[in-house]
Formats: sequence, C-alpha cells, structure tokens
Amino acid sequence: MSFCCGGSMIGTKGTLKHFRTQVHNVPLLVCPVCERVEVHYKVESEYEILAEYAHGDGTPEIDFQDYVMEDEATMFENCVNMEEDDPMTMVQSQIDMGLDLLAVAKKINDEKWERDLKRRLAVMSLRRSRLQHK
Repeated sequence: MSFCCGGSMIGTKGTLKHFRTQVHNVPLLVCPVCERVEVHYKVESEYEILAEYAHGDGTPEIDFQDYVMEDEATMFENCVNMEEDDPMTMVQSQIDMGLDLLAVAKKINDEKWERDLKRRLAVMSLRRSRLQHK
C-alpha cells in the first residue's frame, strides 16, 4: 500500500506522457487529497524501460498492457480503493480509514501525522458533501 497526505492512495490505470510518447494503461497510484500520481511500484522499472524504448523509437503512443503482463488483481490487491469504485463508497472508506489512522497518530503523539490526517479528512469531507448534493 502506498501512502500520501497521511493515508492510502487509490489504484487505477491511466495514460502518462514520456517526452512525446503517450503510454496508455499504466498501473498508477493516485492520492485523493493532493492528486499526486505515481507509477505503481511493482511495474515502475518496466514502465521506465518501455517508455524510454518507445521514445527512442519515435513512437507517439504505446499500450503498456501489450508489453507487460502483470495481473491486475495482484497488482492492486493491497489498495484500499480503486478509481472505479462507487465515489461515495470510496470517499466514506477514505474518511473511515483516516479516522482510524488519526486515533493511532494521537495515541503515539505524532503531531505532524495528525495535522496531515486532519487536512486529509477535511478534503474528503468536502468531497462527500459535494457528492451528497449531486
């Protein structure tokens, strides 16, 4: 599981641009708070190699899945949420986990982690309110 802004990131697949080459269907981890995007750590080196070769060949687009056969279920098994999950369920799950982590942060007196989690909870609560009003 990857963490950012005090809590877990969300698993998804997306397109990344490497110089002039677009690499589609790359396994990614996205922070629901700051929206930071990382290539999934299990395929990070494969992504770098494939993107470099494709760029070197002058290929404008390439599909990651055509070259790297990583089982999606195994890849994202440690992710708490996936992007295709129901948005309200995902936000509520992130809030619940944030509250659990906040209790741990308070118990171990980690003030920086507490601040990060409170900020995260504020963002996720705002998202939940917006989803409820739609």
